[in-house]
Amino acid sequence: MDDTDSPSALIDARIRELSDWRGETLGHVRQLIKDADPHVVEEWKWRGVPVWSHGGILCTGESYKTAVKLTFAKGASLDDPSGLFNASLDGNVRRAIDIHEGETIDAEAFKALIRAAIALNMTKRGRKG
Repeated sequence: MDDTDSPSALIDARIRELSDWRGETLGHVRQLIKDADPHVVEEWKWRGVPVWSHGGILCTGESYKTAVKLTFAKGASLDDPSGLFNASLDGNVRRAIDIHEGETIDAEAFKALIRAAIALNMTKRGRKG
């Protein structure tokens, strides 16, 4: 695998490939994730899904025709005081944020959610059993 096949390079390519509001949105939330966690690990899973991890998966960034979906692997266990989660609300584990064209995300609330996901991953990881 050379640098053009690295997860970060593949995510860069996906953002360029989208070349519309979805690419801009994915690029923006990616930067917010990096701002919230300079040690975040970027991965490329399931044949083309950007994934951000720290002690386990934090969230994925899927792009659809009408939305960019950020799915938090353990979202049901996170406090969401700003009400960012607006999709996959009926599951026992995951929660998602769908961002549609013309919508913006509360940057500080999103970064707080990322930090909470990291904290949750680190507590779960530290447990035995």
